[in-house]
Amino acid sequence: MSSFRTLDAADVSGKRVLVRVDLNVPMENGEVTDVTRLERIVPTLVTLADRGAKVIILAHFGRPKGVDPSQSLKPVVPALAHVLKRPVAFAEDCIGEVARKAVEAIKPGEILVLENTRFHKGEEKNDPDFVKALAENGDLWVADAFSAAHRAHASTEGLGHVLPAYAGLTMQAELEALTKALDKPKRPVVAVVGGAKVSSKIDLLENLVTKVDALVIGGGMANTFLHAQGVKVGKSLAEKDLAETALRIMEKAEAAKCAIILPVDATIAYHFQANAPAFAYGLDAIPHDAMILDVGPQSITRIQGAIDDAATLVWNGPLGAFELPPFDKGTVAAARHAAERTAKGKLLSVAGGGDTVAALNQAHAADRFSYVSTAGGAFLEWLEGKPLPGVEVLRS
Repeated sequence: MSSFRTLDAADVSGKRVLVRVDLNVPMENGEVTDVTRLERIVPTLVTLADRGAKVIILAHFGRPKGVDPSQSLKPVVPALAHVLKRPVAFAEDCIGEVARKAVEAIKPGEILVLENTRFHKGEEKNDPDFVKALAENGDLWVADAFSAAHRAHASTEGLGHVLPAYAGLTMQAELEALTKALDKPKRPVVAVVGGAKVSSKIDLLENLVTKVDALVIGGGMANTFLHAQGVKVGKSLAEKDLAETALRIMEKAEAAKCAIILPVDATIAYHFQANAPAFAYGLDAIPHDAMILDVGPQSITRIQGAIDDAATLVWNGPLGAFELPPFDKGTVAAARHAAERTAKGKLLSVAGGGDTVAALNQAHAADRFSYVSTAGGAFLEWLEGKPLPGVEVLRS
């Protein structure tokens, strides 16, 4: 982390510290239903408060078009206070007189949440006047929302140009994990990439084949690669118009000496529904009216073998229709195998993306991975090799 400014170098005692975090949590009937993202930011908030800072939280919620009470951060505050085990104040705006008075009212060591930054158009436009208005309430800026770091918004990037800027502990942990996984990895490196469509992950696949030693492709996107090789995939989800793209990625992988590991058999069904009768078939015999919904048993063994060979594993996307049993078997088996090797100290495993987190939780494997990122778009863009504005502004 020597290339980034961290809290180790920050004097925060008595200072007003603006902390950009991710409070975009799932809500139902005005209640937070999953506190994972809140738990992640506790170390940074507690550290700053215990070091005598006035902790002033900036965050967005949803995609409001102007002020929208249904998108207020106010209902999140009680859940955050519960997780922190200390009081949290709230201000009805993030700039102006309302915010200024709220900041003045808290003492060093106390925590305040300012209202949704996206209630102002200047947030997403990274408007200099809005950045200035936010900065008036802070002496330092701490970025602790990696999940929003791919966006050059006022609170995620703009503040880093007008206030002393530091990575929070959650951001630091994320950057350390991703640097170990792709920038300076212990080899061999194996990537597992699944999900429905190649079209959403072309940049990701093209970048990974130049960085990893082997790439496991699963999920619906594997069907597109199989189709490109002449395999008859029946009624399976496949982007047949991307066959040339798939072949180009395979050629690029060969040139980079990256092994592409595709399914060698499949679990098929005739209906896309939970507990539909499922059958294992060889790729040369997929029925014309059937759908491939998971990798088959031989493919699972092959993927586990690739994980055995790896020193570092990067994972994004499920290997099958994991949300519908029994088509979660491939994802669950591979995830548990990776988790066991990680627990034994034989593997560094980093995973991320919404479906990936859900799949690893379903497999009861997430807590045994080295690092699981809750960032969706930012994690993907990092894997795609794109610079993230909210990270670049933290460089020393």
